[in-house]
Amino acid sequence: MTLLLAHTDSYLREFDSVVTRVDNEACALVLNRTAFYPGGGGQPYDTGIIQWMDGDTQNKVGITKINQGGADVAHHLAPTSTAIALPSVGTAVTGLIDWGRRYQLMRTHTAMHILCGVVWRDYGAQVTGGNMQPLNGRMDFEFENLKRELVDEIEEKVNTEVLAAREVRVALLPRNDAEQIPDLVRTKINLVPTSITEIRTVEIVGLDLQADGGTHVANTREVGRLRVVDYKSKGRINKRIRIALEDS
Repeated sequence: MTLLLAHTDSYLREFDSVVTRVDNEACALVLNRTAFYPGGGGQPYDTGIIQWMDGDTQNKVGITKINQGGADVAHHLAPTSTAIALPSVGTAVTGLIDWGRRYQLMRTHTAMHILCGVVWRDYGAQVTGGNMQPLNGRMDFEFENLKRELVDEIEEKVNTEVLAAREVRVALLPRNDAEQIPDLVRTKINLVPTSITEIRTVEIVGLDLQADGGTHVANTREVGRLRVVDYKSKGRINKRIRIALEDS
């Protein structure tokens, strides 16, 4: 089982861990704990470096992919020009997050929640899908009509919430308690597997509370200015809004 450190500390950039399984064919390591986000909920997996000592030699290898299978998180290592033997089970390793990319994703993910919170609060529209990359993303909502005037109104309201400097809080709740919270799962279809007994929630205080597994900033001011760069109809009641954040 891999302990997911990012679930409780999104700002952790470096961590120590131990190899619990080696997949030589896939060139992948399973660790007992990791700060790398394995992807999910529309947020891509993290990238970065894993390093370890082999005698007096320090090996440092980039990560090409991270995926979660059951309780384990596999860290796939980049091919190298020289033959580097993968560390054996029990080897101590250090992981270093590509922080610039991670922080952009944190800002983007929180921006998506602000957008979702505004649209739900003011227009009662549910989310039907979403995806993101660093500093840009898209969300689909159950709108029958979406015009330029409404898009401009939504953009202004979202940026007002960014400037409100709302605290962003993360909590872990027993599933039974979480299911008593109205509208905790904001998507049209509840995507939380029935096997999950503990629900992680992300709250933008005073605006939004959702079940979510991704990484976020601690305050909405960190998001920076947001622009709606495109919107379109994806069906009779399915409308897509694309956003972009200013680089900072």
